[in-house]
Amino acid sequence: MESKQSIHGSWANRWIFILAATGSAVGLGNIWKFPYITGENGGGAFVLVYLVCILMVGIPIMMGEILVGRRARQSPINAVMETAAEAGRSTRWGVIGWLGVLSGFTIFSFYSVVAGWVLHYIAGMGTGQLVDVGSEEAGQRFTDLLASADQMLVWHTVFVLMVVAVVAGGVNKGLERATKVMMPALFLLLLVLLGYSATSGSFAEGWSFLFSFSPEALTWDAVLVALGHSFFTLSLGMGAIMAYGSYMGKKDSIGATVITIGVLDTLVALVAGLAIFPIVFANQLDPGAGPGLMFITLPVAFGQMPGGQVFGFLFFTLVGVAAWTSAISLLEPAAAWVVERFGMRRPAAALVLGIIVWLLGIACLLSFNHWSEIKIFTLSIFDFLDFITANVMLPLGGLLIALYTGWVLNSGMTKDELALGCNKSYAAWRFVIRFIAPVAVLIIFVVNLYDKLA
Repeated sequence: MESKQSIHGSWANRWIFILAATGSAVGLGNIWKFPYITGENGGGAFVLVYLVCILMVGIPIMMGEILVGRRARQSPINAVMETAAEAGRSTRWGVIGWLGVLSGFTIFSFYSVVAGWVLHYIAGMGTGQLVDVGSEEAGQRFTDLLASADQMLVWHTVFVLMVVAVVAGGVNKGLERATKVMMPALFLLLLVLLGYSATSGSFAEGWSFLFSFSPEALTWDAVLVALGHSFFTLSLGMGAIMAYGSYMGKKDSIGATVITIGVLDTLVALVAGLAIFPIVFANQLDPGAGPGLMFITLPVAFGQMPGGQVFGFLFFTLVGVAAWTSAISLLEPAAAWVVERFGMRRPAAALVLGIIVWLLGIACLLSFNHWSEIKIFTLSIFDFLDFITANVMLPLGGLLIALYTGWVLNSGMTKDELALGCNKSYAAWRFVIRFIAPVAVLIIFVVNLYDKLA
């Protein structure tokens, strides 16, 4: 098949793609969610299972997403349809692309609300409002934020505009420029915070908590959490990686690139844990405090430590940058499709989609206050969208991608695009993508639904 070029442009080099894809993968899931689910599920034993899930399920499916995107050089919707046609299969498989784009778009709507909280805390740390606050006051501040639709609307709007501004610039003037600045800044901030934690916190205790192997704490539920998080953290099933893959160079190795992304993503998660846990322990706080760890527990810790205001500000800036790079990838697949389908210019497509997701986000933020009585199957609007994407759309998307690349596309297409250079490596990928990955995703899909609906 002759080499194509995307009408949207292409990455300048392989490392820009790696940083962009890592930026998509590294988000609130790494810095906010990973530490507390590790704390809840026994530390090192959970980390080990999580790494196995990344290696055996996350990386093979990511390779599948990228190969489809790069082969077709189009948005996920059109990429799946075109590769299906090339394989002599029904273009109805394009539903995979639709599901991915819709998943990313839906996630962005409530993700921007949480990112808005982060922006609020950046401002709070920067102005010194969170210095010397106790846990009760910190909890009340967060409760007050959730009760204030006006405050959340302002920050939600700012965050959506931040994302739209980057996506409007296209691959080279938007995504690539932002990646070159934000990802090095993210890594630098993380290292600075790690150094601060090593000197100001209970580092040995934090290290032990994160890496001590406690198999007795490794329940079946913990395994499912690890498997589910391996999907969420790698941005699988939401069209982002497929879209980014369509801008990847033909000569770049998909296998080596994906492994690098997986390693970087996992390292960020582990370093974030090492930066957070020692500070939590030094202040005798609960490391398994759930989502409140970031918005209640950590502000108390930073506010009471020497230099805490500065490093608290840097911490929330780090989280904000991570949320920004992830959200860009959530909007990009939809923007690419709108440009292809309707011939719209990039800025117009990004703005129209931004307005739609902004409106949906308003419904999400109102579910914490004025619309708190509105329930969808007993869930608030925010919780329902979170539930339907995390427990239905993303696992279903991952399952379909595994089945599509493993069973629908012929081996000639996938072998040519992956170009692993070794028949054994390709055979291993093909076996995992056909048998192990679908079964693993199906298990979490069914069990999660049962647990939530039973």
